[in-house]
Amino acid sequence: MINAPRYEETMDLISLAVKEDLGSGDVTSEAIFTENDVSAAAVLAKDEGVFCGSDMAVYVYRFIDPRVSVTPHVQDGMNVTSSTRVLSLDGPTRSLLAGERIMLNFLQRLSGIATRTAFCVSLLRESGIQLLDTRKTLPGFRALDKYAVACGGGTNHRYGLYDMVMIKDNHIRAAGSIVEAVRIVREKYGERYPVEVETTDMDEIQEALRAGADIIMLDNMDRHAIVKASEAIRGRAKIEVSGNMDPGRIRELADCGIDYISAGMLTHSVTAFDLSMKFI
Repeated sequence: MINAPRYEETMDLISLAVKEDLGSGDVTSEAIFTENDVSAAAVLAKDEGVFCGSDMAVYVYRFIDPRVSVTPHVQDGMNVTSSTRVLSLDGPTRSLLAGERIMLNFLQRLSGIATRTAFCVSLLRESGIQLLDTRKTLPGFRALDKYAVACGGGTNHRYGLYDMVMIKDNHIRAAGSIVEAVRIVREKYGERYPVEVETTDMDEIQEALRAGADIIMLDNMDRHAIVKASEAIRGRAKIEVSGNMDPGRIRELADCGIDYISAGMLTHSVTAFDLSMKFI
């Protein structure tokens, strides 16, 4: 599993969140409470799933007011149920309230991703298939979104355009063919990067095999086509399936003899996990 992003890697994102939410100050809390008021609070799960984001809670309050103490009670990647206390906080009342929504927004997104990923991974248990994420992440959240996928038991695909070669339809059209696109890549990089090729039918699959692709992606194919393709590819390249994934489709592909399923829905349209902060 990838490591949780460090404070220095999240400061810019937290700064933007604080600027948009806190602005020049919390006019409500500043009217009601003084600098000397202190409080204690708990962050409680209101749903069942996988918790993720304890470091982000620490980082948000380190940025807003280091006097706030944040104590995690649940490790990232652990299952929680409704009413589980995941964090305890204490410190200046104004500061606790200033960071409440910012902190919860981070935690709810990350826990939502981890929870969805864990459920989808459970559908592939015993199959040997790895569930991959994609680059369909919220801009600026790439490291956090992929960390949450890992906390849910998923596997991180390429992080960006710079760490793996993936030859897609537009590359193929512009280069003239799959064989030519792979040849150019190999000529430039040799074996430095694994080469994946996106395919949509058996003709393209055969061309990708001739070109020596390391991974062949079967894009938007139905189950029958995937089974046929996997029989042709197996042992000659790794097989990834992608396109319009949902839990039902993931479940039906578990016995198709493939290596990977990549699913943008793990991150691009996640349902927030319900958490709340209550003063105690």
